[in-house]
Amino acid sequence: MTKDVDPGAVRMLVFGAALRADSTNARLASLASTLLVEAGAEVDLARMRDFDMPLYDGDVEADEGLPAGALALCERIKRCDAFVISSPEYNASVPGLLKNAIDWVSRVRPQPFKTKHALLLSSSPSLVGGNRGLWALRVPLEHLGTRVYPDMFSLPRAHEGFTQDGRLAQPGSQERLAEIISGFIQLVRADVQFVCLQRLWYEFPGDRTDALVTQRAED
Repeated sequence: MTKDVDPGAVRMLVFGAALRADSTNARLASLASTLLVEAGAEVDLARMRDFDMPLYDGDVEADEGLPAGALALCERIKRCDAFVISSPEYNASVPGLLKNAIDWVSRVRPQPFKTKHALLLSSSPSLVGGNRGLWALRVPLEHLGTRVYPDMFSLPRAHEGFTQDGRLAQPGSQERLAEIISGFIQLVRADVQFVCLQRLWYEFPGDRTDALVTQRAED
């Protein structure tokens, strides 16, 4: 999904973390993709169904390796400079589908989440818009070394939150989302194009060669 992409444009993976075809999070991810393209990014818009995988099982991993869906997600993360997730909130926390995908991909070496930038969005019929789930989602991503953008966007009453043309219906919401995306893409662009110092980022120690390193998904 590109439009007049600069050869030096930052690359963004965007996906809604729900399986339902008409999910409001899929619609929010699509809108975010449009705003990113308008800001000059190169966007890879995905669906959770692109990354089908079983529940994490260490025995399955030992016998069969990583499933195709986890490898597909891993490769698309590797190809991007940053990623955007629009996630529903299940019982005030992270959807099991998304957490399971993170756990599988966390088993890859070198760790693909490390040093990537991430922006978190959510939509929900509730009055808090899925915001509690986003705070929970920050934990595993930051633990794995992802640089999660401080600002997050949550769309409350999402079932009535979109216009016919896919924009946000609630006063000020479209502008707020565009402002957050603009700040995020400026940060990623600065990091990708202008960083001049070698970074050390080891919140997640799984890539080290030291003995007795903790394996994060299941131990």
